[in-house]
Amino acid sequence: MLPLTILVSQKMSNLFTTGSALVNEIAGLAAACNATVPSISPGQVVLTSASPDIGDKNVQLTYPRICLYSAGVKNTQVEKFRSLSGAVSVIAEIWASANLVEHVEQSIHFYVEAATNILRRNIGDWGDGVFFPGTYDVQFQAPKVGGLGYVESAKLTCSFTVSRN
Repeated sequence: MLPLTILVSQKMSNLFTTGSALVNEIAGLAAACNATVPSISPGQVVLTSASPDIGDKNVQLTYPRICLYSAGVKNTQVEKFRSLSGAVSVIAEIWASANLVEHVEQSIHFYVEAATNILRRNIGDWGDGVFFPGTYDVQFQAPKVGGLGYVESAKLTCSFTVSRN
């Protein structure tokens, strides 16, 4: 079995990519607003904590993209007869890029809304002792020069409860 810190990130990646859930959610949101937003394909959802500087130099990481990685594990021993009972936090760094600032600013909000919509519909047991209670935090970063002209990101941090022997 994968290490817990990779397993939880992989489960979140599967949630976004299975059945093109993220592609469909972004398309639905954009259509409802009569907006044009580049899609995030399943291949652009990756398990990496690479910074944007490194990611921009890696040909496999294109824009837009979501980089998933575990930020920490806390064993609180809530369940006394388990070897691990606590929390794992996973970060989804959502990156958008465009040649105009207004386009990148619009896109990042659609991507965050799509990701959080999918998460809200999937509160509960994710299997393998991983439970998503529905809690998350989003922090937006200001646009800056980079990528295809301008780059903007949002850091979506999710907390999972875990229970393992």
